[in-house]
Amino acid sequence: MIDDKKVLFSGMQATGNLTLGNYLGALKNWVNLADEYQCFYCVVDEHSITVRQDPATLRKRARNLLMLYIAAGIDPEKNCLYYQSHVSAHAELAWILNCYTYMGEMNRMTQFKDKSAKHADNINVGLFAYPVLMAADILLFQADVVPVGKDQMQHLEITRDIAERFNSIYGDVFTIPEPYFGKAGARIMSLQDPLHKMSKSDENPNGSIYLMDDKDTIMRKFKRAVTDSEACIRYSDEQPGIRNLLDIYCACNDVTPDEAVKTFEGKGYGELKMAVGETVADRLTGLQTEFHRLEKEKAFIDGIIKENAEKAGYFANKTLRKVQRKIGFPDRIR
Repeated sequence: MIDDKKVLFSGMQATGNLTLGNYLGALKNWVNLADEYQCFYCVVDEHSITVRQDPATLRKRARNLLMLYIAAGIDPEKNCLYYQSHVSAHAELAWILNCYTYMGEMNRMTQFKDKSAKHADNINVGLFAYPVLMAADILLFQADVVPVGKDQMQHLEITRDIAERFNSIYGDVFTIPEPYFGKAGARIMSLQDPLHKMSKSDENPNGSIYLMDDKDTIMRKFKRAVTDSEACIRYSDEQPGIRNLLDIYCACNDVTPDEAVKTFEGKGYGELKMAVGETVADRLTGLQTEFHRLEKEKAFIDGIIKENAEKAGYFANKTLRKVQRKIGFPDRIR
């Protein structure tokens, strides 16, 4: 526990372009968590290289992601926003934890199976050991809570297993993290395939709204959104396309599904699509304006990168040194 607050850790990969799903499902809800938690939000660039990246593009996307955190309203004075690669303790602890993780556990990880199928020509050790680095990310900061969706619970469970195993050998070293189930982030689905999540890596660009899409692009994508032939606006699993549009509308306007359905009572799908598109465009305009302002503030962003790397490194190294001593590595001579 830091500053008498419980610790919360999360992060996003520095690959692809953030979507409306990333914003409504996570970023929007991270903004006010600093009132209750000591928050560490990582720009996850080490995980990103399990898939080949263009170096210049990766650097640019990492910086853009950090600026998007701030543009979304996450205060860099109240939260620690930093690059994973700037805190070497992530990789150092991951190696140690690899030695306390079993092959059978890694073989059961569904993400490795899914990504191996997509990148059959590059099934590397990093991809296989990805969950151990994720465990190191969380355990370094003695995180009490980690915001997770259903698709990430397996990673948190293996993190808990590794921490409990280590603690059973060496005593009370790691905090055992719990999933964070605060105000639920909206689960936003693809506009073209509403049975699957909106994704940065969607092969159909019309399925995702990207945070930097302009209004014309946003409206065009919503016009093309998949609905159905029922011609009735209900919040129902039987109408996944309509339900998804209503979820987006609700998340942007902080209203309930019942309130949204009443708003569109007697209206057609076209009106629903346009209303949701306008709502999203209005919401993203402010974020985009702030992002473009931050692009011009190079010294300000550089200062945040430097200061927060030092802050994250300080807390991470406290844990790393404790772990190194427990397992028998020689003390460092200062």
